[in-house]
Amino acid sequence: MGNQYSDLSYLHLNGALTQAQKDVSLEDLEAAATSKVLQADEIKSPVIIESMELLFNNGLYFLRSRSKDGSVGVAVASERAEYLHPLLKQLIIPFFIGKDARDLEALLDGVYVYENNYKLSGLALWCCISWVEASLLDLLGQISGKSIGDLLGGVIRNEVPIYVASGNRGTTPEEEIAVLQEKVADTGAKAIKFKVGGRMSKNTDSIHGRSESLIYMTRKIFGDEMSIHADGNGSYDPPMAIEYGKMLEEINAFFYEEPCPFEHLEDTKEVADALRIPMAFGEQETSMRRFRWIIANDAAQVVQPDLQYNGGFIRNTRIARMAALKGIPVTPHISSGYGYVYVLHFASYIPNIGKFQENKTGVKDTRFLFTPQMEVKDGIIKAPTGPGLGMDDSVVKSVLRKAYLV
Repeated sequence: MGNQYSDLSYLHLNGALTQAQKDVSLEDLEAAATSKVLQADEIKSPVIIESMELLFNNGLYFLRSRSKDGSVGVAVASERAEYLHPLLKQLIIPFFIGKDARDLEALLDGVYVYENNYKLSGLALWCCISWVEASLLDLLGQISGKSIGDLLGGVIRNEVPIYVASGNRGTTPEEEIAVLQEKVADTGAKAIKFKVGGRMSKNTDSIHGRSESLIYMTRKIFGDEMSIHADGNGSYDPPMAIEYGKMLEEINAFFYEEPCPFEHLEDTKEVADALRIPMAFGEQETSMRRFRWIIANDAAQVVQPDLQYNGGFIRNTRIARMAALKGIPVTPHISSGYGYVYVLHFASYIPNIGKFQENKTGVKDTRFLFTPQMEVKDGIIKAPTGPGLGMDDSVVKSVLRKAYLV
């Protein structure tokens, strides 16, 4: 990856790790959005994809790819595979069979137009494509001996600081504080996140007065050293979002996530322009051009693509490169229990990764797939370093022997 994406100089702004915004042309952003990511030139022989199978065992969906030379790649899909598997099997996998996995970047463009798949564009389509991409990256990693990070730019860090989050909205502020305290005690995290508003609720709080009380109580209880994030999940119109944003500024919060509905790009920019606290945005976004708009127009100061919702590592690496040109950090949204593994790999090679990445319950649910097993210690998770996704081959084979085809 060239210096234009890695020469970043961060500043500390209002308690959040960010960078002075830069002027950048749409042409430069577009160049980043179409830049080459995969580094598979060392694989000299074709890697012809022979089969892909979706299997289920131990509460997890696995997508297994085989090449004609007998190599195998395995990825873990999210629980959405339960109802998205017909799309995956009928409109995504058939396109890849018989193709060379080394051409993965071109294949991602091709599958988008295959059988008019672009007419289905959105989270469901890109989730399926992301699982295929992860399986093929694992396949290429097994063949080359490289981790995902080394295949996609070169590993620059192994330790990833985390924040702990609660998905609760039905708790009282006191109950929510207790939940977060337990998570901090369990992980050693130096950062937390809680929910404000009622989720896509048109300014209605989940419990009357909950959000305001929780904002101030959190800083009082956790002290000045804790980094605090707040997630609106589209709860507010701009005036109400700004009101709560000013409260978060009072407690020196780290960032303010998605206060307005995810489709309301102009509203989000209005809120960002009115506040000093960094605006985090993008978890529901699936369009490279809309991400370009968000970045070019300073609608977010932290970009938050989901590695599955938005189609996988390669697309999201390009988003990170656009953000880097503008001086914006990237903190991916996590979906599913296994999603943290994808974020760890992403964080291992992205220069402008945000200071903290989200930790969900998936570590306890999927740690058995790795040797040594995954753990959170002192607020840090170490990224896997083995080939591909870094899972223990013998463990995965044992799980898949007992799995059934979906």
